[in-house]
Order: sequence, then structure tokens, then C-alpha cells
Amino acid sequence: MTSRGTQSRFLQSVLQNGVGRYVCQLKRISLVFSKKGQSSLGVREFIEEGVVDFAKKNPGTVVYVSPQQCNVPKIVAEYLNGNVKEEAIPCKTSQQIAELITKLTNQSGLDIIRIRKPFHTDSPSIQGQWHPFTNRPRSIEPVGPHKQPGN
Repeated sequence: MTSRGTQSRFLQSVLQNGVGRYVCQLKRISLVFSKKGQSSLGVREFIEEGVVDFAKKNPGTVVYVSPQQCNVPKIVAEYLNGNVKEEAIPCKTSQQIAELITKLTNQSGLDIIRIRKPFHTDSPSIQGQWHPFTNRPRSIEPVGPHKQPGN
């Protein structure tokens, strides 16, 4: 926690993901809905139309379809780091559910919090941060092609 009252952390990659090949962090997704409930109508449409396409596009993610007696349908997403996110989806359309599932698929499972700095090091330099103009001599003239003496 910071003085602002919101959590923050330094920018980090999840297990160096993307350095070699990308590994989707979503391990499994469960669709919990009622067979007859009016609020589960969009979920039932998504299961009929889009769940097979989602499963084909994401072969590393297991999809569970759980018809249960419930008042509010929900999506339960479980990630490789052990985090579980539950999203209630009452009275949503099939398209809105597809967008929500895509959003959950693209996330890492970490909480969305404020990033402190765009850079961080465990052993900071006493000279300051390097950039391309660090050792460049200052000149008043605009930078352009160099003139040859005697031309």
C-alpha cells in the first residue's frame, strides 16, 4: 500500500512470458449457469454458438460447462499462478460474454494495480539513468550533416 491508499508495484513480466514463446496464463474457465433461468439466456446462447470456437482458438485452456441451480450465472477463471477470478454475468448477451472471456484470456491473473515506475533495478547507478544524449556535447547549432573544412 502507498500513501495514496492504492496498491502499486514495479513493472514485471509473468515468468518472463513472451521472451521465448507466449504461454497463455489462463488454465481453466468454468461457465456456471441455470438450465431454465432467464438471467442465463445469454450464457446458453454462447454455449450453443461460441464455446466451441473459443476452445479451438485456445487449446491450452480447459473449458467447463456446469449447469447448476443458481440465480446468477458466473464465469470462474483459474490462472497458472493460482489466482481465481469470478465474474457475475446476469442478463448479458452472447457477444458480451465472448468479449469478457477474451478479456479474461488475455490477462495474467495478477491484480490490476498502479505501476510505480516504468523502470526498476535492484542495484541503481549513482550516475543516473543512461539515455542516448548522456555524453553528447552541447551545441547551439542545429544537428545536421557535418561540413568539411575548406568546402
